[in-house]
Amino acid sequence: MSQFRYSEMVIVMQQITLAVASQKLAELIEAAINGEEIIITKDELPAVKLTPVISKKKRPPLFGSAKDLITISDDFDAPLEDFKDYM
Repeated sequence: MSQFRYSEMVIVMQQITLAVASQKLAELIEAAINGEEIIITKDELPAVKLTPVISKKKRPPLFGSAKDLITISDDFDAPLEDFKDYM
């Protein structure tokens, strides 16, 4: 089993042979759903990666959470000097 540390999150990766995976498929699926990455090997080479399809639900953005992050100048919609000939 290998572990990789990304900031505060630890991702655990298991490498399991095809024979063992076929016997413990239900357990491996449950581990993958819980965020663990499972690599199934065949002839000692990685063959399949088992990862969850269901992504963690993101919370909806809070109304007003971006307040003061974007500003628009007062003359935003004023005519541009370059386009005077076209007006």
